[in-house]
Amino acid sequence: MENEKKIIRKTRVGVVVSDKMEKTIIVDVQRQVSHRKYDKMMRRNKKYAAHDESKQCKVGDTVKIIETRPLSKTKRWRVVEVLRKAS
Repeated sequence: MENEKKIIRKTRVGVVVSDKMEKTIIVDVQRQVSHRKYDKMMRRNKKYAAHDESKQCKVGDTVKIIETRPLSKTKRWRVVEVLRKAS
C-alpha cells in the first residue's frame, strides 16, 4: 500500500466527428487559450483517436474520453461515457 501511487489519467470532453472505423472514433476536442501578446481568447482544436469497444458512439455525440495505454499506432484514448447523444 505504501508504494502504490494513484495513477491520474487525463480526461477530455469532445464531439465525435468520425465513426467509420471498427471500434475507433475520432473525437474533436476544443479548448480556449489566451494569446500571449494580445490577451485575446482563441479556440484551439485537436482530434484524438479513441477506442469505442461497444460501438455505441455516432457522429455528433458528445463523449468523455480518458488517456490509456497505446492501443494502436494512433489510439491512446478510450471512451468513458456518452454525455449527450446527437439529435
